[in-house]
Amino acid sequence: MSDNKEYIGFACAYTPLPVIYAAGYTPYRILPMGDSPDRAGHILHDNLCPHIKRILDRAINNDLPDLAGVVFMNSCDAMRRLADAWHHIRPDDNMILLDLPVTADELSVSFFTGEIKKLIDAVSEWGGKKTVTAEIEYGILLYNQISDFMNELTEKIYAGEKNTNISVLQELFNRSVTGSPITFIEDARKLLSENTQGKATNEGVPVFLFGHLLPDPEAFLLFESCGAKIIGDDLCTGSRFFNPVTTDGKKGLVESLAESLLLRPPCARTIDSTIPGKIGNILITKAKKSGARGAIGHVVKFCDPYLSRLPSIREEFQKAGMPLLVLEGDCTLRSIGQQQTRIEAFIEMLSK
Repeated sequence: MSDNKEYIGFACAYTPLPVIYAAGYTPYRILPMGDSPDRAGHILHDNLCPHIKRILDRAINNDLPDLAGVVFMNSCDAMRRLADAWHHIRPDDNMILLDLPVTADELSVSFFTGEIKKLIDAVSEWGGKKTVTAEIEYGILLYNQISDFMNELTEKIYAGEKNTNISVLQELFNRSVTGSPITFIEDARKLLSENTQGKATNEGVPVFLFGHLLPDPEAFLLFESCGAKIIGDDLCTGSRFFNPVTTDGKKGLVESLAESLLLRPPCARTIDSTIPGKIGNILITKAKKSGARGAIGHVVKFCDPYLSRLPSIREEFQKAGMPLLVLEGDCTLRSIGQQQTRIEAFIEMLSK
């Protein structure tokens, strides 16, 4: 089935992808990868999130497909600075910045519903045609299928039921957010239907991985080379992204989309005023459920939301008696490689 559409770029997991697809575009996540020279430092402060700077490097160096527009989420101050810088270097691009609530209460869902409606109007204007409800419903259906397939693949690969390296799982994630959803669904269906010849052979120490984002598949090969066996994750560029949209007919389609996005597994910028340490509770629960002996938290340097949550996260892991190693990176494989000795020592400690 042909699905040739222009791309619209995005940089945050909370972006309403079904709306972009419904407007006649393919969502393209601008991942902080590639070999673009470091030039964002001439525009943004040195002590700013390297995720943002790596994305801007790609834009400055034209390391992107042709984009019909870009959707930014005001999820943190660094993302807002990215939108400002993008407008500065690419003033002719169609661009919209949507405000993203930090909570998921009734008022927040109502507000975010309004923001998604702004996006519907914007992408309709960019494409020169009105985006109708039936197309949004179809977009939700497609991305729900992707979530279902990825969740099933993730479960099988982490459980060792597929003789597939964990790095392949990250490659699948990257494909699912940078290309045709229809093509990806067809390929995922084939992969799931394939008979597995034996189980995965990695007998490393079981470890749970969490953090901001870690899109480079080679990073997972490095963890394995240190003796780790990743058996669960909570990453922005991993399982946290795949949360199907729930539609029950009692609420409007856009409101259901807004609510489902805000209720997905939280990242560090999400706040639950009733349970201040909720993110730590969630992480330790997931880590225990996975059967991990320890956890590795990968935090991007200068990520204020994650750095502010780390003390409470550490406290929860200490209470649970689960060893925790925290790494800081700059969205390059080099920065992880520099900490290889620490990773090896952590895995050796877990193996005793």
